[in-house]
Amino acid sequence: MVEAWNRANAVIYYGKSGAISTNRREEVEMAALCLRILQASLVYVNTLMLQAVFAEPEWSGLLGSADRRGLTPLFWGHVRPYGEVRLDLGSRLDLSGTNSRLG
Repeated sequence: MVEAWNRANAVIYYGKSGAISTNRREEVEMAALCLRILQASLVYVNTLMLQAVFAEPEWSGLLGSADRRGLTPLFWGHVRPYGEVRLDLGSRLDLSGTNSRLG
């Protein structure tokens, strides 16, 4: 799991091949803090998506307790590592599970 998460870090913090290329303390701290914000945001959105899926009746009883213990929000297959990302700050991500299917 740690190796997979390190690959995710390389994707979300892709500038300079994921390496911090300065020895200025302020810039190193800023880069590390920005990476932590990105990590926390990704885990938060993933957790909301998992909750939305398991709120649906057909999914709620599908997994047993051992399966649920194995769930983790540390996935990043849905992240677009390259290309342009357009943010629409006037709309919200629908995580209620009513209007969209997560696959």
